[in-house]
Amino acid sequence: MKKAAVVILNWNGKSLLERFLPALLAYTPQTIADIIVADNCSDDDSLNFLSFLYPDIQTIELDKNYGFAEGYNRSIAQLSHEYVILLNSDVEVSDGWLVTAIEYMEKERDVVALQPKILSYRNKSMFEYAGACGGFIDYYGYPFCRGRVMDVVEKDNNQYDEVTEILWASGACLFVRTEAYKQAGGLDATFFAHQEEIDFCWRLVSRGKKIVCLPSSVVYHIGGATLAMSNPQKTYLNFRNNLLMIYKNMPEKYLNKALSIRFFLDVLAALFFLLKRERGNFKAVFRARRDFKKLKKKYKSVRQNNLAQSLPELPKQVYRKSVIFAFYCLNKKRYNDF
Repeated sequence: MKKAAVVILNWNGKSLLERFLPALLAYTPQTIADIIVADNCSDDDSLNFLSFLYPDIQTIELDKNYGFAEGYNRSIAQLSHEYVILLNSDVEVSDGWLVTAIEYMEKERDVVALQPKILSYRNKSMFEYAGACGGFIDYYGYPFCRGRVMDVVEKDNNQYDEVTEILWASGACLFVRTEAYKQAGGLDATFFAHQEEIDFCWRLVSRGKKIVCLPSSVVYHIGGATLAMSNPQKTYLNFRNNLLMIYKNMPEKYLNKALSIRFFLDVLAALFFLLKRERGNFKAVFRARRDFKKLKKKYKSVRQNNLAQSLPELPKQVYRKSVIFAFYCLNKKRYNDF
């Protein structure tokens, strides 16, 4: 049994596999890790392509498209490697990306999950939006990163090259101890896609676990390869899942204030979409809030069970103020401004 499994969840991503598998094979020592493609019932000939050109790559064939969260859960449930690496199909890895991370986690046994430095595939001098150099959230659930605050993405000038504890690691490239993944219940299948890794990592950190960004391991991410940034379905999932994440993880004494302020922030976001004539996104915000209200009843017991296993206070990686206020009113545009 090899120490690690690199698991790529694929859905109609043949073109991405064609582009990024060569580097993955070149920079992933086969003595350490298995490369596994978990296929979410693709119909674009992905599996035939793999069997013909890459017969040594293992595949897991799922019977339908379970989305990012449940697709990974069902795949990882079948694995017994010490480590699993969730790797997006639109990520280009670099020399040493895996060995550097595994060696660090072997040495630092209290670290249960890890994210490399994630740079933009299209402009490799810039951080990538969804993950950058490690993720955090503010008091109202808004994610931001070292290297990306709101829509401002920084150039990588090695300003974040120290190893740092973070709240969340990007699902684009997430190293995690398999036992910790399974004990925490994996990714929340209801999320389907978007922000499920933030919810998962918040769960881990709230239970006293340690997650870090290791910038000496570097990967390059395209981002938005499945849904464009302005897609209403992506807006819907981001808003709904973010509200659900807050409800699941926020300690009781902070919850009502956080959700009350979020109501007004969501209305402002919807009006902003309307001003930009993005009616689909405008409607998506309110549809997300409606569906979150329905899900709250189902998730009451989930929240109670989660909080019973969590520390009573917010993790130190949660910014105690509003990143939106800091960004727009205090002109704090970069992580180091906070």
